[in-house]
Amino acid sequence: MGLSHRPLRIVLVRHGESEANLDKTIYERVPDHAVPLTERGHEQAAATGRQLRELFEGESVRVYVSPYLRARQTLDSLGLDDLVQLPREEPRLREQDWANLQDTADIEQQEQLRNAFGHFFYRFTHGESGADVYDRVSTFLETMHRDFETPDAPKNVLLVSHGLTMRLFCMRWFHWSVRFFESLRNPANAETRVLLRQPDFRYKLDRPFEQWTNYEPTDQERQAWQK
Repeated sequence: MGLSHRPLRIVLVRHGESEANLDKTIYERVPDHAVPLTERGHEQAAATGRQLRELFEGESVRVYVSPYLRARQTLDSLGLDDLVQLPREEPRLREQDWANLQDTADIEQQEQLRNAFGHFFYRFTHGESGADVYDRVSTFLETMHRDFETPDAPKNVLLVSHGLTMRLFCMRWFHWSVRFFESLRNPANAETRVLLRQPDFRYKLDRPFEQWTNYEPTDQERQAWQK
């Protein structure tokens, strides 16, 4: 791939606050993919959209969005329709599958097991492991790199997705270790991380993810956000 085709920015956005962020029992009644944003979630997305409009400086944006309702609603509420090329719904950017309609008590027990077993390798019953999500994100990256070569490739790329998926995208992009991934927290609702192209055409994060363990990243892992 020609280096000059690489976008200036690759922006990752987590969906705004959803009904499930307030009440996990909704998963007993509503499929995960159909959980909507709250009114606050729409407001969070709108605020993020105003920040992104300044960042994009009026230039066009190629968008990939998770097919989950809360992600699509977040994209709508960003208010960037005039900048966005035709958004591409991308199932590989969906949330980690935990189950179908869920038993809240069972999921809470499995979350405890995941904490002991490891967030990357633990596979939820009837669902996915973090490693499974990593694999599908890896195949998406191949598609995205091919899209960089198209004649209409814009300078900005926007991914509207989910917290775990964002972390795994960065893990794959920057070749982070499993231990480093395990130490990172999800971004907050409607929070962003921006991969900024450097003069050498490599990318660095505008800011790190917060860590919830005392794992010390390697020099290579730390360089991903140090300019």
